[in-house]
Amino acid sequence: MLFDLARPALFLLDPERAHRLTVRALAALPASGPAPAGPLATSVAGLDFPNPLGMAAGFDKDAEVPDQLLGLGFGFAEVGSITPRPQQGNPKPRLFRLVEDRAVINRMGFNNGGAQAARARLDARRQRPGIVGINIGANKDSEDRTADYAEMTRIMAPLASYLAVNISSPNTPGLRALQDESALTGLLDAVLEARGAQGPPVFLKVAPDLEPADIDAIARIALDKRLGALIVSNTTISRPALKSSRAAETGGLSGAPLRDLAQQRIRDFRKATGGALPLVGVGGIGSAEDACARIRAGASLVQLYSAMVYEGPGLPRRILHGLERLLKRDGFGSIAEAVGSEEA
Repeated sequence: MLFDLARPALFLLDPERAHRLTVRALAALPASGPAPAGPLATSVAGLDFPNPLGMAAGFDKDAEVPDQLLGLGFGFAEVGSITPRPQQGNPKPRLFRLVEDRAVINRMGFNNGGAQAARARLDARRQRPGIVGINIGANKDSEDRTADYAEMTRIMAPLASYLAVNISSPNTPGLRALQDESALTGLLDAVLEARGAQGPPVFLKVAPDLEPADIDAIARIALDKRLGALIVSNTTISRPALKSSRAAETGGLSGAPLRDLAQQRIRDFRKATGGALPLVGVGGIGSAEDACARIRAGASLVQLYSAMVYEGPGLPRRILHGLERLLKRDGFGSIAEAVGSEEA
């Protein structure tokens, strides 16, 4: 109700400024802690999630409000992307609402305050409960991006419930080339060595704009390296039919128009991995029905971000209530039972 009243005023503001105000408002709230485990609890990569719904990376780039996000009902929060050194990102404007499409286009470019500032915040909350993943990236001007990911792993591994290796943003030139088979193998070897044997699970975040051969290669490497999960997927550079006048902006498209592509990519990676690797479904999830469909297609966990722009902070709990109802309706006793069930 409060968000419905505030939304017209927020939408009069530049989207990036509105986002900063939202983060500041959350930061002013008490850190109430994670949701209690309930009927939607599930285990993935050795971690016990109170529910399968997470906040995707990009919202809390600098790890300012992970505990407040957990307090909204999310089962986990993923902060970042964080790079070794602070960087400004791409020139403004770089964030655009496509209201008619319930979508967002961004070309932010990994803007963040750098590893040391984020580490201080994360270290301060180290003893708090709740699953907080850390999404790591490379600096745009880095001469050795693999070294950047290894450095970020060494810095963040002690503070992370899991590490998310983000090589799929379309807004850092050349970054997606790290999804190529040889580059990806070398990158993951460096990350896993930097993490050490006792470190947190490593998740890999991939793009939706992949050819079948790319999907097969990534799946094979992820299984070989025993990754904790694949996060499927980041924003898309494709442009389905859009109504907004902002449709021609460059950058990654997220929100409702990404839903069908991201759903198909979950199916593709489920098939390519034989169901042997957990998948995190991201892209276009804005309702309990969307979340349930992604789980039934093969996702063990789901994340959202853009839908919050349009639906507000009450969305996580609405999705969770609806998801519990849908699973009961369909005869599932747990999230794990529902994962990949559309194949049956």
